[in-house]
Amino acid sequence: MVSLVYSLGKRTPMIPSSAWIAPGARVIGDVRLGQEVGVWFNCVLRGDDSYIQVGDRSNIQDLTMIHLDTGCPCIIGKEVTVGHSCILHGCTVEDEVLIGMGATILNRAVIGRGSVVGAGALVLEGMEVPPFSLVVGSPAKVKKTYDEEERRVAQRQHAASYAKKAALFRSELREAQDYGKYMLMLTAVVFIGMAGLSKLR
Repeated sequence: MVSLVYSLGKRTPMIPSSAWIAPGARVIGDVRLGQEVGVWFNCVLRGDDSYIQVGDRSNIQDLTMIHLDTGCPCIIGKEVTVGHSCILHGCTVEDEVLIGMGATILNRAVIGRGSVVGAGALVLEGMEVPPFSLVVGSPAKVKKTYDEEERRVAQRQHAASYAKKAALFRSELREAQDYGKYMLMLTAVVFIGMAGLSKLR
């Protein structure tokens, strides 16, 4: 099980030992992960033209893509949850934000602290979302404001639960013992079948 971490020229990822990068994820170039960050299965963090920064105890969930443009880094604060299959491009996400599944946030957008970006939302280039707001839709619009303390407590709990989950996966995830044998047998069957077909021809 391999997570792929690459340098690109002089751009090299900075990954503390407490961070967890799932098998199949790609972390490339100038990517700076904080403590207890989780980068989940098949995510791509590509820091080629600028840098990506992810704050402590944030989690980047499965299939998310994070990229940027020259002079337009992607900065993600502390205790942020980025749901499955999101696209974050050259944006700033402040602390304690929840980004719903399938959301897209474009260059120079700023998501204020404690906000929630609804699933499937499209946050357009340069949009500034006030702190503790709910934004939904395509294009995204502010729908309401949250109670500050309630949102902070809820998001901290969510971030802590994902940090705990990452620690569990780091210590307990193993390839199923029988899977390797199964793949070997399947390969042999396919090979024998192909050999038989070639004789018939």
